Amino acid sequence: MPEKPTILKRTTLAKTRLFSIESIALRFSNGKRCEFERLTRSTRGGGAVLIIPMISDDTVILVREYAAGVDRYEIGLPKGKTDPGEDMFEAANRELKEEVGFGARKLTFLSSLTIAPGYLEHATEIILAQDLYEEKLSGDEPEELEQITWKLNNISDLVATGECTEARSIAALYMTREYLAGCQF
Repeated sequence: MPEKPTILKRTTLAKTRLFSIESIALRFSNGKRCEFERLTRSTRGGGAVLIIPMISDDTVILVREYAAGVDRYEIGLPKGKTDPGEDMFEAANRELKEEVGFGARKLTFLSSLTIAPGYLEHATEIILAQDLYEEKLSGDEPEELEQITWKLNNISDLVATGECTEARSIAALYMTREYLAGCQF
């Protein structure tokens, strides 16, 4: 494993409610210097969770919600940020109750995923939720989310609809299918 570069300087270029754009000056172990820009979280701490709610041994609950980044409705898994003081399991159960109207008696950490790690400081904890029970919490969604049930053995058909394009949701569904089949990853 190569030695990590030394951060020589960090400069905040812009800041919003959710993100900061940061320039970082680096020196690599071979002496080469360069600058990178990256998108960081505006507030330290807190992460994100993506939940795979299993309503039965082979059926997952998905949600359809507006995705402002692509300006359309997307089908995907419930997700959200980890609030201050919450661990990933507390955040997953809260988001599940807010977005799907269920809590889970059994929560299992599957993996952590990044998106564009070369310039985006963001990781999402993938949490499998099983043994669901009905419980609804008020959330921060501007409209009620449509719930859709889907069989795990038909993930390819879901992707083929063109309505589920988020890489985290797709990867988490395949990971869940493999995990429930007894495969390790």
